[in-house]
Amino acid sequence: MRDISLRALDVLNSADTIAAEDTRNSSHLLTHHGISAKRLLALHQHNERAAAEKIIALLAQGESVALVTDAGTPAISDPGALLVNDVRAAGYRVIPVPGASAAVAALSAGGLLAPHFLFYGFLPNKAAARRKELHALLEFPYTLVFYEAPHRIQECVADLQAVLGDAREIVLAREITKMFENIHRCRLDEATAWLNSDPNNLRGEFVLLISAATPRAEGLISAEAEQILRVLLEDLPLKQAVQLAVKISGVARNELYQLALTLKSSD
Repeated sequence: MRDISLRALDVLNSADTIAAEDTRNSSHLLTHHGISAKRLLALHQHNERAAAEKIIALLAQGESVALVTDAGTPAISDPGALLVNDVRAAGYRVIPVPGASAAVAALSAGGLLAPHFLFYGFLPNKAAARRKELHALLEFPYTLVFYEAPHRIQECVADLQAVLGDAREIVLAREITKMFENIHRCRLDEATAWLNSDPNNLRGEFVLLISAATPRAEGLISAEAEQILRVLLEDLPLKQAVQLAVKISGVARNELYQLALTLKSSD
């Protein structure tokens, strides 16, 4: 409740209408800060297009509208991007009011040293799609930032370890700014044991920070990775052999693909 800024309270006090992800949660916020007699309009992921039309109609009448989401910044893995796009397309001004962001809060307390980060948000729900996305991020030399829900956290961490390897570090930032906030840092191969060590570790909303990939010298493939690829090429088509070699060795796909072409041509 106290993370909200003075400027945000001024905006909520002055707005004619407040669009809220959950009007019940926002009513609690407004009551806590002594803001009353406001028209509330629900705007969430299931009605954002229709709500945007209503808000644009209010703006056309000269009213001001404030947008709030339940636990974060609108349009950052929260509803709001579609509304902002439509409002701007209609010719109205959109004014950002800085506020709470779990990703930035976790980064400031995680202690990972990479100077750059990539905010991904929520990974796909299905394991196959999730691993596919992680493979695409495997070589990025940035801290990776994900959001995850409690009912998927164990599966997600298992996939992170399977794709990114045991040695990279993970920061599990749970319930940021809330009563039971907890920030734990460990290797990926230690994360599952920590989650299972206490039922409370599985509760709440998570920000996951993954340490950056170590830059790989161009053109250098270890003897072990080359041997893995050679064995796979004996029994599998080139494309499939390369895909499996990438998963096993962690070497970039382009490097292994070029090596596979060389090995096939020499054979």
